[in-house]
Amino acid sequence: MTIETVTLTLGIVQTNCYIVADTASGAAVVIDPADDAAAILQAVRTHGWTLRQILATHAHFDHVLAADDLRRATGAPFRLHEADLPVLEAMALTGQLFGLELPPAPEPDSFVVAGEQIAVDGLSLRVLFTPGHTPGHVSYVLPAAEMVFSGDCLFQGSIGRTDLPGGDYDLLLRSIREQLLPLGDAYTVASGHGPLTTIGAERATNPFLTRGLF
Repeated sequence: MTIETVTLTLGIVQTNCYIVADTASGAAVVIDPADDAAAILQAVRTHGWTLRQILATHAHFDHVLAADDLRRATGAPFRLHEADLPVLEAMALTGQLFGLELPPAPEPDSFVVAGEQIAVDGLSLRVLFTPGHTPGHVSYVLPAAEMVFSGDCLFQGSIGRTDLPGGDYDLLLRSIREQLLPLGDAYTVASGHGPLTTIGAERATNPFLTRGLF
């Protein structure tokens, strides 16, 4: 089994969309389907993969806008955590805060749960519950590659914003401390925006994690 990850940075807020595939079988999962379904489909098809699941770390519009188009094109189910359903349903209102007219929110086919192992052929992702940026934010751990897809929980040198509805600063810090840091310093952090980093680099240098808040 060989795991390959493709990163696409899409949309007006430069959201990272990740395509993770088991190259032996060609089965692929999209994490955070940002607002360009055509670009995501092109990447999947260029590699000869088959999209099997569409996962969101959370329900903010820039992480889910392509979900419906991807589902229609591939039949892959769209999934996120149930606690983010109110955020998803308020997508149009959130878009207005950014001056955007958005389409109706996609309806999830089912919900991920904390601790779930999402198995797609040889690909296995573990769901971590990491609320704070939103009430139902999750991160997806890919042990085979020592990688965590952290959405808008942890970034290089920063953390997710908590000033939008449903945000909770203290809860976000607790999620990082109790869920992400224990993964170990070698883990790569693939966040929802910005470059890759590692747990070790953030533990040592991220100002939100080093200035006595923990």
